[in-house]
Amino acid sequence: MRAIDDPITFTVLTEIRAIEQLVELRLQRALPDGLELSQFAVLNHFSHLGGEKSPAQLAKVFQLTKGAMTNTIQRLEAAGHVRVRPDEKDRRRKLVSLTESGLEMRNRAINALAPVFAEITAGVGRDRLRSALPALRELRLFLSAAEHTKPRKSG
Repeated sequence: MRAIDDPITFTVLTEIRAIEQLVELRLQRALPDGLELSQFAVLNHFSHLGGEKSPAQLAKVFQLTKGAMTNTIQRLEAAGHVRVRPDEKDRRRKLVSLTESGLEMRNRAINALAPVFAEITAGVGRDRLRSALPALRELRLFLSAAEHTKPRKSG
């Protein structure tokens, strides 16, 4: 049987995409004014890992173009949420790190998102969410590994 004859994969991926769109909308509405979801993701990343990363490293982590990541970093820097400095070893390269203001904004955002998470948990159920996690994680890991092993199309 060809994969297209069994619509389960298509149906699951369609559901995931619809969920992604609805979650992004819900989270964006809840975030503090002026903070975009992409910016929150960068602040949250640094709040967990700390340190410094180049814009190219961040673009790879978030699977974005360097241009999109540069735009996000510039907005965060203008707001005082990240610090951008030249790399002392390679002056052409820049390094990004979280500021105290950025950590405070991340924490404000988490507090603003908490009611959304609580609503989803109450609506779907903690056990049902927990039971969905292994399959979703396995799918993510499979797709991530496949993405990293396939050659890029030349354009």
